Amino acid sequence: MTKTFANMVTLLNIIFGSLSLICTLEHKFIAAAIFILLAVVADTVDGRVARMFDAESELGKELDSLCDLVSFGVAPAILLYTQVLAPHYGIIAILSALLFIVCGALRLARFNVLNIKEYFIGVPITFAGMLLAIISFFTAGLHPLIVLLALLILAFLMISNFKVPKIGQ
Repeated sequence: MTKTFANMVTLLNIIFGSLSLICTLEHKFIAAAIFILLAVVADTVDGRVARMFDAESELGKELDSLCDLVSFGVAPAILLYTQVLAPHYGIIAILSALLFIVCGALRLARFNVLNIKEYFIGVPITFAGMLLAIISFFTAGLHPLIVLLALLILAFLMISNFKVPKIGQ
C-alpha cells in the first residue's frame, strides 16, 4: 500500500509535466513554467515519501525516470522552443530541443544503470529542467541566443562526467 502511495506521488510529476506541455501548446508560457516547477516539488516529495515509508522499489525508480523525462526533458525543451527559439533559429532550434531531450534520456538511463548513491554523474535532469523553467520567466529580457546556449550547455552537462553532490536526501 505504501509503495502504491509513493508511486501515486511520482505520477503527480508526469501529470504536472503533461499540463506544462498542454499550456505550451496553448501559448500559456508562464503557466507551463509553473507546472514544471510543481513537477520539481512532486519529484522531491516522491523520493522522500518512498524513503520515509521504506517503499523504494525498482518499479518506483523506473517510473520516476519516465516521469522525469517528460517533466524535465520534454516539457522545458518544448516550452523554450515554442516560446523563444522557433522564430529565430528554425532547424537549429528543433535540433537543440531534441538534443536536450536525448541527453536527458541518456542521463536518466545512466543514472539507473550506475546506481551510485553518494553523488550524481552529470547534472540531474530535474535541475536542468527547473533552470530552463526559471529562464522561461525571463525570456523577454534575454537575447534568444542566451536561451539557445543555456539549452545546449545544460544538455551537455547532463551527460558530462562531472560528479555532482547529492543534497537533501
